[in-house]
Amino acid sequence: MDLEITTSRSGVRTVVHVSGEIDVYTVPALRDRLDAEIERGNHDLVVDLGGVTFMDSTGLGVLVGRLKLIRGFGGSMRLVSDHDRVLKVFTITGLDKVFEIFPTVDEAVATAAG
Repeated sequence: MDLEITTSRSGVRTVVHVSGEIDVYTVPALRDRLDAEIERGNHDLVVDLGGVTFMDSTGLGVLVGRLKLIRGFGGSMRLVSDHDRVLKVFTITGLDKVFEIFPTVDEAVATAAG
């Protein structure tokens, strides 16, 4: 399955909606989109992984790298997912302690605004 990426605005926050599989073949598209948002000055991102059915270590690497980059600008990046398969990857790697992960975009945006 191909990766689909769209963006929307919620107040001052940029929400990046991702669906499909994030793997070695599709991760360049995700990296490019996140980098483009950061270059535009969007340093408070919510990455909606609600439509992601699979993610491997290359996807984790991109998210960790972009989180470090955004924090360097004083920003934040929150993730959204309620899929057990995706959440398990974060739990196994301990990245659930690094990222703020929310079950819905609304909750992530509300917390981001606070």
